[in-house]
Amino acid sequence: MRHSSSSEATRLIIRRDPLHPGAQRSLFPTHGIRYWGFYTGQAGDPADLDVTMRDRAHVESHLQRLKEFGLNQFPFTNFEASANWLMMVALAGDLVRRFQLLFLTGPSKEARPKSLRWGIFRVPGRPVYRSQRRIVRLLKGWPTADVPLGAYQRIALLT
Repeated sequence: MRHSSSSEATRLIIRRDPLHPGAQRSLFPTHGIRYWGFYTGQAGDPADLDVTMRDRAHVESHLQRLKEFGLNQFPFTNFEASANWLMMVALAGDLVRRFQLLFLTGPSKEARPKSLRWGIFRVPGRPVYRSQRRIVRLLKGWPTADVPLGAYQRIALLT
């Protein structure tokens, strides 16, 4: 990545997108179109630079999720213990994200880790064995109980 301090090498690249339902409107008063732009000092085709910028946004979003899982905390003073901590945080973050993408729907599919912890992973329930089958009983009337139930149903379709 090459950056130049000269203002001649800096470009403003603006992309025009159709406005999808729920999207934030842009600064310009247009109907059905949204504008999004970024400055860059890189040379190259604007379409390729736009793809690179959008990919970078996905990576930054993933890193933010990992930080919310504990990536920015180092509870140990030992290097090996801290390395193991980072590996566990990365594995947990990836597992939860894959779970979200594969088995959750609606707003839960894009929910942040804190929302998942409080809304889905802490739904009161207990395992019950009936007729040699394990059943998970969730608290009746819990506001977010339908989300893990739907996920269990989608998991059952795979097994």
